[in-house]
Amino acid sequence: MNAAALAQRLRRRQRQDELSGAAVRALTGDAALHFRDGQLWRALRPVPQHAPHLRTDPDTDTAACLRGAADGAALRQAHSDAALHRRLCPADAVERLVFELLEQLRCETRLPRGMAGVEANLRHRFRAWSRAFHRSGLTEGHLGILLYTVAQVAWSRLSGEPVLEDTEDLIEATRAAIVPMLGTQLAGLRAQRHDQAAYAVHALALARAVAQMIRTEAPGAGEDDDYAASAARAGFALWLDFDEPPAEDFALADSGHSRVLADATDGYRIYTTRYDREVRAATLVRRALLDEYRTRLDARIARAGVNIARLARRLRAALSQPRVDGWSFGEESGRIDGRRLAQLVSSPAERRLFRQEAHKAHADCVVGFLIDCSGSMKAQAEPLTLLVDLLTRALDQAGVATEVLGFTTNAWNGGRARSDWLARGRPQHPGRLNETCHMVFKDAQRSWRRARTDITALLKADLFREGVDGEAVEWACARLHASGKARRILVVVSDGSPMDTATGQANDACYLDNHLKAVVARHEALRDVEILGLGVGLDLSPYYRHTLALDLSQPVDMAMLDEVAGLVGARRR
Repeated sequence: MNAAALAQRLRRRQRQDELSGAAVRALTGDAALHFRDGQLWRALRPVPQHAPHLRTDPDTDTAACLRGAADGAALRQAHSDAALHRRLCPADAVERLVFELLEQLRCETRLPRGMAGVEANLRHRFRAWSRAFHRSGLTEGHLGILLYTVAQVAWSRLSGEPVLEDTEDLIEATRAAIVPMLGTQLAGLRAQRHDQAAYAVHALALARAVAQMIRTEAPGAGEDDDYAASAARAGFALWLDFDEPPAEDFALADSGHSRVLADATDGYRIYTTRYDREVRAATLVRRALLDEYRTRLDARIARAGVNIARLARRLRAALSQPRVDGWSFGEESGRIDGRRLAQLVSSPAERRLFRQEAHKAHADCVVGFLIDCSGSMKAQAEPLTLLVDLLTRALDQAGVATEVLGFTTNAWNGGRARSDWLARGRPQHPGRLNETCHMVFKDAQRSWRRARTDITALLKADLFREGVDGEAVEWACARLHASGKARRILVVVSDGSPMDTATGQANDACYLDNHLKAVVARHEALRDVEILGLGVGLDLSPYYRHTLALDLSQPVDMAMLDEVAGLVGARRR
C-alpha cells in the first residue's frame, strides 16, 4: 500500500473512531471511553469485547455496522456489572463463549425507549455478522451450525425479532433438535433479562448444555475439555479471541510493569537534581553552524513544495473560537442603531437601521512540541526538524502561540549523578539516576520568524543522548500553564519508550516507563493539558490516549502535515 492510500485509510479510521467514541460516551456518560482502530478503550486500557458480533474491521465493514457495534459496546458498559460477570464467567472455552454472547445480548435488550435509531443499528450489526458467519462456510460443520443456531435462537428470543431469513431453513433442523433441551433456559433468559445475577443462572445452564452437546458429538472426547476448546476457537475464532490484541499498522511501543515504582511508598524518586539543567538549545551550537543548518533546511522546504498558507487556514479553523470584535452597522436585522432613527423619518422604506455584533476568530491556544532527543532519534533529525518547523510556521500564521522543546540527558549512563550514587555505596532503588537536560528551541513569546534559526539546533547530532520522558512531560505542561492560554496542547514526538541505562539498571527496566504513564494519566484526569503522542515509526498508544504514527522515511509532504494537523486540531471532551 502506498503512502497516500495509507494516509487516506488512517484518516477514514480516525473519523470513524471519533464518531463511534462520541456515540459510546453519549450512551454511557463515561468520558474516558474512546475508540482506536475499531477497538474500545477506557483511557489507556483496551476494553475487551468478547461477543463475536462486536468484533469489526474498520476497512471492510460499513458505517452502519461500525455504529451498531459501538452502540452494542456502549450498552454492555452501561448495563453489565463487570466484577459480577468476571466472578460468574466459566473457565471452559465453549461455556465462556456462549456465556459472553448471552450477556451481550441481554445488555442490548436494555435499550431505553425512544431510541429507534440505536435499535436499528443493533439489529443491522447482528444480521450483518450472521450473514458473514454463514458465508465464511463455518455453518457447514456440525460445531459451527450448532453455535450459530444457539446465537440465532437466543437473539430472537431476547430481542423479539425473527431469526435471519437467509439462514432460517438452514438452522431449522438444528433448532428443532435443541430447543426442547434448552427451552427452559431460553424462557428464563427473557424473563430475567433485567436482573444480571438471575439471568446468569439460566445463561450458565444453557452454556453448560451447549458445551455438553459438543463433547457428546466430538469423536474421542475425554474427561478434559481440550477438544471443546479447540472447537470453540475453530468455530468462532474469526470473530472472537480472548487473548490477541487488535492488529496495528505500526509496531506498538514496548511497555511493562515496574515493581519498584509500584512498591515505593514515596512514589517516583529522583536521586539528585544537582546536575539537571534547562537551557536554550541555540546556546549549545555555534551561530555559524546554526546559519548553515537554516540554509540547508530552507532548501529542503523549497523542494517539498508545501502550501503553508493552506495548512495555516486549516489550523486556524480548528483551533480558533469566535470573539466579539466591535459592531457591524447598516444591517437589516439585529439591534436598532439609534444614530439612524432620523434616516427612518426621512426614508420610511429604509431597512438598514440595525447593528450586529461583529465576531472575529481568535485562537486562545498554545501548542507545544516536546521532542525526544534520545540517541535513537538522531537518524530522524532532519525530517523531524522539517516537520516541526513547517507546523510551527503554520501555527504562527494561524495566530496560535507555539513552543518547541526538547529533552535529553547531559551524559550517557548516569554521568555525575551515578558517580555520586556509587560513591555513597549504591543505596537500593535510587530512582532516576542521570542528569536531565531540558532544551528550549522556541518559547511561546517569540514568533517563528525570530526563532527560525534556533529551531535548527535540532540538527546537532551530539545533543541526542538518553530520555527521561515523564519529567519532561511535567516540565512542558508547566510551561504551557504559564502561557495563560485557555487551551493547551502538548505534542510529544518520540520513537520509543523512556530509556536511561543507569536508571533502568539501578531500579528496574520499566521504572521510567511507568512514571510516564502516571504523569499522562494525571493530566488526562485534570484535563488541564491535552497530551498527544506523535510516534516516529511507532504506535505510542500504551502511553498516550490520542496518538498518530508517522513514517519519516517518506517525504514530509502536505498529506503528512494534514495528518498531524488533524491530530492537533481535533476537538476532544
